[in-house]
Amino acid sequence: MEHEFFLPTKIYFGAGCLNKLGEISLPGKKAMIVITPDAWIVENGHLARLQKLLAAGGAESVVYNKVHPNPGKRQVEEAARICRESNCDFVLGFGGGSSIDSAKSIALMAANGGDFWDYVATGSGAGKRLHVRPLPVVAVPTTAGTGTEADPWVVITKEETNEKVGFGAPELFPTVSFVDPELMVSVPPRLTACQGFDALFHAMEGYIATVATPISDVFALRSISLLGQNLVTAVNDGSDLQAREAVALASTCSGIVESLSNCTSNHSIAQAMGAYHDDLPHGAALLMIANEYFRSFEQVIPQRYAEMARALTGDPNAGAEQLVPALYEMEKACGVEALRMSDYGIQPEELEMFCTNALEIAGELFEIEPQPLTRQRVMEILQRSYR
Repeated sequence: MEHEFFLPTKIYFGAGCLNKLGEISLPGKKAMIVITPDAWIVENGHLARLQKLLAAGGAESVVYNKVHPNPGKRQVEEAARICRESNCDFVLGFGGGSSIDSAKSIALMAANGGDFWDYVATGSGAGKRLHVRPLPVVAVPTTAGTGTEADPWVVITKEETNEKVGFGAPELFPTVSFVDPELMVSVPPRLTACQGFDALFHAMEGYIATVATPISDVFALRSISLLGQNLVTAVNDGSDLQAREAVALASTCSGIVESLSNCTSNHSIAQAMGAYHDDLPHGAALLMIANEYFRSFEQVIPQRYAEMARALTGDPNAGAEQLVPALYEMEKACGVEALRMSDYGIQPEELEMFCTNALEIAGELFEIEPQPLTRQRVMEILQRSYR
């Protein structure tokens, strides 16, 4: 039962809560707003609203709008330079996980300088300690899936070496987050599904990881239950604010799971795929391999699988063997059961490369699984998942 619980982020949650951004004491006087180049952010008035709310709190702002779906080291370092030159003293990430992960990374680099990979502890990273505390980060998620508003993790790609890694430090928890489901009602069905399953897999992986804690278990099962009850509705009727709110809460709960436990190698494999295919959404990569991946431990930890099955289905009598079938039925109901690697240009001969990348770049996640996967098993997951 011995465990640690550290969550320093102030989280505002609920429909309309973003308005509080203009009422609270901000962590600085000049913000760098980090967004993607998508026109809807400007056309829907989101950027103007953010700037108005910041101004109400006494803060100026500059905008960095070059974030990619799979953010890279080069753009983080470019934005950090602009952040320093503009004398910004905090960073606001608005959007999905790519924007908020970029905001955290920019905050780190603006304060510490150097090369981002100096601080990465895996792959070709130098594993240096931060010598200056990162700038404060304000997180405003517009999708429900990554949970990055409630965790100290970022996922960044080193373009030269195709290393897509998760990197974290306690100093990278956002200072304050605003989880406002009203910002999510316009998210398209396919993206809603991919993001929702990302949250589900964070919870499931965190629940089976050997580093799970009694507190992370509570948040994991709650997240699984919320998604089992509400994700299909949110996908099929995005205007259902009650379902959107439930899925957003599940995502934040899963972010807390990532803070207290960790993801397992399902993420290592999916990140390896994304490292070579920049247009492959992270949630889609996870979905492509998840059913085969989760079959790996059904006989190893049947009690945990039964508990997840009961949370996902709402059936108090569900057993371990019902988890993966229930997962597949949920994928079908969300219209994402037939995602194909080949649709994103992935060729069968690349699978060996993904396997090597996953084991070498994010091998530490294999070490916290109920039973470490062999290279042969990783290849089986990829081969049996390929379509």
